[in-house]
Amino acid sequence: MRKVVSHEANQAKSVGIWIRVSTEDQARGESPEHHEKRARDYAALKEWRVREVYHLEAVSGKSVMGQPETQRMLADIASGHITGIVFSKLARLARNTRELLEFADIFQAQQADLISLHESIDTTTPAGRLFYTMIAAMAQWEREEIAERVAASVPVRAKLGKPLGGQAPFGYEWKDRQLVPHPEESPVRKLMYELFLQHKRKKTVARLLNDAGHRTRSGGRFTDTTVERLLRDPTAKGERRANYTKSLGDGKSWVMKPESEWVVTAVEPIVTRELWEQCNQNLRDMSNGRRPARKAVHLFAGLAYCSCGQKMYVPSNSPKYICYKCHNKIPVTDLETVFHEQLKSFFFSSSDIAAYLQQADETIKEKLELLKTLETEAQKTKREMDKLYNLYLADEISREGFGARYHPLEERQKQITDQMPHLQGEIDFLKVQYLSSGEILTEAKDVYSRWPELEQTDKRQIIENIMEKIVIGKEDVAISLCYLPSSSEIMSGGQRNVKDSSPRPA
Repeated sequence: MRKVVSHEANQAKSVGIWIRVSTEDQARGESPEHHEKRARDYAALKEWRVREVYHLEAVSGKSVMGQPETQRMLADIASGHITGIVFSKLARLARNTRELLEFADIFQAQQADLISLHESIDTTTPAGRLFYTMIAAMAQWEREEIAERVAASVPVRAKLGKPLGGQAPFGYEWKDRQLVPHPEESPVRKLMYELFLQHKRKKTVARLLNDAGHRTRSGGRFTDTTVERLLRDPTAKGERRANYTKSLGDGKSWVMKPESEWVVTAVEPIVTRELWEQCNQNLRDMSNGRRPARKAVHLFAGLAYCSCGQKMYVPSNSPKYICYKCHNKIPVTDLETVFHEQLKSFFFSSSDIAAYLQQADETIKEKLELLKTLETEAQKTKREMDKLYNLYLADEISREGFGARYHPLEERQKQITDQMPHLQGEIDFLKVQYLSSGEILTEAKDVYSRWPELEQTDKRQIIENIMEKIVIGKEDVAISLCYLPSSSEIMSGGQRNVKDSSPRPA
């Protein structure tokens, strides 16, 4: 409730005079001196003390809130130096309705008064306080109207694929009001999924990205939290999700809206849907307390399934893959024999060789994009280092400040320059190894013929690279092969499946 000011207290009231007269007003004979004298006369009749005069001559009324005199006046109101402001009419205070409502809110919060001589508004009187009530109601109405208009426009703009404010997710950028892959960030975002699929550790992915010299958009290091957030974001698989959260207001947290209100629009994907789903299934398993599996001991561990859908395992007391649900089983040596025979049809198929070459081309292209990103980052970091060094030479930064800013850049530059030759070496290796179909065929035949003599670890590596799963039925074995031409550190997301059903050895 507003305080009732007594006559004695009223005598001591300190006010300021607000004078804003445009150039056009002055041309019509309305001088600042005229407005000031009128206000002083009113204050004298009210027995108020004029402490300050705020001059905004020749300032447009379209927006006055950012003017230095306005800020000085508001500071005096906040400190209690003055408890009211006298002006000739509301249009002199502000012509912008929104700013006028803002002034009213500020003055009411500070229990200060607005006195407009032309409109006969004096909030030290009961009639003037009614004005405050009306202004407050108008302000609340306008805020609610704006909020409703914004809320109503969000789903429409989202369905049209238009920006709703805020930055584009890492790996993307707004271009011509469309969300498109960022040429430098998208290869890093794709690499994140590939590394997670390979290592199944968020912290490991963050470490590998940082060690390679990659950084977040703000220049910070990747963390496991950032990695998880980006892995879960469906934009990477081509689904931009909008209008799915809302604020609880007053600085509270954001909550999810009902899924029926979400707006999902298609954008250009960075990774395949299969790769995204695999990574997110791993995240769900980790959330449910399932830790990533240990490295396989047997050749087909983790890839062998029973026809009933259950995984098959080799217990320590048996040389057979066994389904614990339906007790289906097959000897370890028999399963390897079936797989060895399948290698022949897979490796010697011309269509599979063609698919192999196509996938190799895509892998090399991806690595070239990643190398380009590193080169751009190296140039950007070098420019930042040179800029800091020049500031230091010009004595515009202290030795301590220079060291604190220069050393992280130097470390990052070293990480990038260390990673670039390594990545270039992988590209050279792929070009030499994978771009000759004759050599590929020779290598494939060699793998098939030398299979019995290969080490167990080498066999497992080949199986992981070309097999999706192997399903053991009562009478036959179905092998799903896929080829992923990848380096030892980076796994590609592309796949090509070849189904085969071979009879089980008698």
